[in-house]
Amino acid sequence: MEIRHSVCALDCPDTCAVLVHVENGRATKLRGDPTHPVTRGFLCAKVTQYLEREYSPERLLYPRKRVGDKGEGRFHRISWDEAIDTIARELNRIAQEFGPESILPYSYAGTMGLLNGSGMDRRFFHRLGASRLDRTICASTGSAGLTATLGVRYGTEPEQFSESKLIIAWGANIHGTNVHLWPFIVEARRNGAKLIAIDPIRTRTAALADRHLAIYPGSDLALALGLAHVIIAENLYDKSFVTQHTNGFAEFGQLVKQYDPERVARLTGVDKEDIVQLAREYANTRPAAIRANYGIQRSEHGGAAVRAIAALPALTGSWREIGGGLQLSTSQAFHFDRAALERPDLQKKSALGREARLVNMSELGKALTQLDSPPVKAIVVYNSNPAAIAPNQNLVLKGLLRPDLFTVVLEQFQTDTADYADIVLPATTFLEHTDIYLAYGHYHLQLARPALAAAGEARSNVEIFRALAQRMGFDDPCFQDSEDELICALLGSGHPFLDGISLERLDREHSVRLNVAPPGRPFLPFAEGFGTPSGKCEFGAERLQYTPPAESRLGDHALRGKYPLEMVSSKNDDSMNSTFGHRARVDAETSLLHLHERDAVPRGIVSGDRVRVFNDRGSLLLKADVSKTVLEGVVRAPSVRWPKKSIDGRNANALTSDRLADIGGGPTFYNCLVEVERCGD
Repeated sequence: MEIRHSVCALDCPDTCAVLVHVENGRATKLRGDPTHPVTRGFLCAKVTQYLEREYSPERLLYPRKRVGDKGEGRFHRISWDEAIDTIARELNRIAQEFGPESILPYSYAGTMGLLNGSGMDRRFFHRLGASRLDRTICASTGSAGLTATLGVRYGTEPEQFSESKLIIAWGANIHGTNVHLWPFIVEARRNGAKLIAIDPIRTRTAALADRHLAIYPGSDLALALGLAHVIIAENLYDKSFVTQHTNGFAEFGQLVKQYDPERVARLTGVDKEDIVQLAREYANTRPAAIRANYGIQRSEHGGAAVRAIAALPALTGSWREIGGGLQLSTSQAFHFDRAALERPDLQKKSALGREARLVNMSELGKALTQLDSPPVKAIVVYNSNPAAIAPNQNLVLKGLLRPDLFTVVLEQFQTDTADYADIVLPATTFLEHTDIYLAYGHYHLQLARPALAAAGEARSNVEIFRALAQRMGFDDPCFQDSEDELICALLGSGHPFLDGISLERLDREHSVRLNVAPPGRPFLPFAEGFGTPSGKCEFGAERLQYTPPAESRLGDHALRGKYPLEMVSSKNDDSMNSTFGHRARVDAETSLLHLHERDAVPRGIVSGDRVRVFNDRGSLLLKADVSKTVLEGVVRAPSVRWPKKSIDGRNANALTSDRLADIGGGPTFYNCLVEVERCGD
């Protein structure tokens, strides 16, 4: 047996170091690297079972061409030459007839590897002159909010959470979606720390917490302002830190006077006594850390909510303390030379003398059905499954059904999106190609080489876009770059955090901590200043006024009269967005609608009933699970089910809107009003 190193490429903050047990060229087991400071020898249940995906009989192994109608999923095998020739010919034809902006790439974080996620593909589409994709589907609103307040997306190291005395999991199901932070929290609790969960859902984390504050969906901004009200009114804030390191405190103090505990209790559903208690505990317990996650920002005021929450550690001065502060993302600490990797300089000005247009991926349905000058005539999908994950699903599917839309999908499985493709190309898994990985939940940079040979005729995204560039006649030397040359370009930024981290060192050590602090020393990113232009934390009171979202219990009264329940389609613990939707267990978990008994009884619904969930955008059929995991007035449809697995070919995104959040262009998945009715056993 041989043990080979790899890195989990799934869209998760943990970015685990993986050891692959290989016998006679076949992997027999995956386990976490015990020497990695965050992975610490274990993997989540999703990745422990990843070899089932690697060797699945459902794996796509050869290029395929559609022979049935779009959406039917009927294809026949073709050669790579035929596939690449067909794609190149069609893209050239469309670019010449309608202009290159009529071609749209669509991708997200199906792999977190930099080369296969944003390398040769970006070069290809820049050189082609295609429309640019605004990649907003997950984190853009929270990232914009965090950056506005702190200046850079840094945060508390996960290793420091073991030193905390109070940990707030705010919109963060740590035990389900960030499990490698959990041992540090366990260690902290053994040393007397408390864990408090703020979440509309009784998640695994909330069930294990010392207290769970069940908040109305989308009201996080109001709660953050309420906590600040108490902290300032009771003189519990750190005057020295606020004076030295913040801007806009006077205006912020005036704003939060409006958010007394009584009012905030009405806006959030959290008892006023709990609001006061949490504010006092947070201000007086040292050190205190907040683990915020992206559930906060999937609402109308998501960006402002992140801004207000990110301001709390500055209010109390906890950025000065080991085990204090906040973590939402650490991703910006990886100061790569992105321009050298992605080559935006390859873009040619459009006929109008401007950059290629920017299309928001959260509005894909509108782009495919309403965009003109020019219309979208081709879409190339990779590292994503928009037929399942994009909001306003019925409009998205209407667009994908267009007979004049040329669709290419790079995939490992025949997903719902692949069913609408003209050409499907088999893609490698993370075990089968070279890539380099940042993390958004820690500060360790990692390299993975192929641990296994590619299955069938699968090729990496790097190989595919390199081949397409050649067939399209792009003779720029950069399209001949090897994976190692791409990595070296990425590492060449000259930033001190990357000083001394070379390809050779990564090959030797596999994982290297960024130079964020001297070896063995904790990283305190904002102890002495912030990354904003002013060098100070920006409270930004002018952007923090709270009004209830339109699709909420306190929002549009007419809409609430028709659709009285707030639907949250939060992450399923055993899924990774739609990646594992082929698994029977995942399909069973994502086919449920969780609702409170006080909402179920008047509707004649009991657990096991088939229910119809609907609003003006569409409907879907699910199985009822009556429990106390949700608040009264809230229902939960765990995401993301493969629509093709359901009776009616839909999932929760048939009901979500393509309304955008306040900043960053992100979606508002968790502000969604619905009604539910029983429709059988």
